[in-house]
Amino acid sequence: MILRRYMSLLGIGAAKIDLRLDKTHFQSGECVTGFFHIKGGTIEQQLKRIECDLVMRNELEEKEEVIETFTIYTTQMIESEAHNKLDFRLTLPLNLTPSSASVTYRFKTRMIFDEGVKSEDQDRIYIK
Repeated sequence: MILRRYMSLLGIGAAKIDLRLDKTHFQSGECVTGFFHIKGGTIEQQLKRIECDLVMRNELEEKEEVIETFTIYTTQMIESEAHNKLDFRLTLPLNLTPSSASVTYRFKTRMIFDEGVKSEDQDRIYIK
């Protein structure tokens, strides 16, 4: 048990998060819906918060910009090997630059624990 605890502190066998969106193509101002799928690791872990940033990457300017941030504060315990689901809903800002070869968008999701390595996920979306 102690070995599994230390391994999870290093990220081995830690809980994982995956943002699952209902679709991936959107218009500016549209509502993005889906859910966070949380899978428990080898031991239970105390969840502190979930952070999800909508990030625009401009390859021509070699710049990344956070457009919107979605945060859930919680004290939920993630049980070992459990599967949890939290709803996700975010309205996109108006007047987003459409996706292209040089402009891309993605959601960067982080799950932060009281102890241990954070779990991260990235999901690309397309703006028409």
